[in-house]
Amino acid sequence: MFTGIIEEKGFINDFVPEAGGAKIVVNCHNILEDMKIGDSIAINGCCQTVVAFDENSFTAQVSRETLNITTFKYFKSGTLVNLERALTPSSRMGGHIVQGHIDCVGKFIKKVLMDQFLELYFEIPALESKYVVYKGSIAIDGVSLTVAEINKNVFKTAIIPHTYNNTNLASLNNGDFVNIETDILGRYVEKFLSPNNNVSNITENFLQENGFL
Repeated sequence: MFTGIIEEKGFINDFVPEAGGAKIVVNCHNILEDMKIGDSIAINGCCQTVVAFDENSFTAQVSRETLNITTFKYFKSGTLVNLERALTPSSRMGGHIVQGHIDCVGKFIKKVLMDQFLELYFEIPALESKYVVYKGSIAIDGVSLTVAEINKNVFKTAIIPHTYNNTNLASLNNGDFVNIETDILGRYVEKFLSPNNNVSNITENFLQENGFL
């Protein structure tokens, strides 16, 4: 689990297609301090496992499924990426609950400068737009942001210069693709309220079978 508070910007040193996926080597510095094989690292918001590392970089093996549903397939040498280590029990929860499981790929539409703040506009698939809530949380390339406005399947976020300058959001050009993870709480609410949900029936059957009803 992650918070969406980016620790460091790294860059793709190497991207090697393999049978069933790819191997990526990410150059970085800060997050290498206490790294171990098997650690989880969010790369642009997508949880990946460290399979090797040295004093300058770490390596992750990316599955074909991940390549299919994220922007990883567009990676090339020099691509800037946002990096965050997994949450520890003693960490401050500064952003929101980010699983590192990408829901869809969105498209960056435009940037608007408003005094010291910046407004960023993104478009996502219509089927995913129902999970985007006004004033709710959303992770864009792993960055925890707040939805400031929604118009059908286009939403706006307002960010401070610090977030803009210390993440790869500053390198976005109109039309670029980003990884999107919507708030997991919304998906759970939808699941429990679905008319096809049989949780209540399962609970009732369990109580009957054990003599409580």
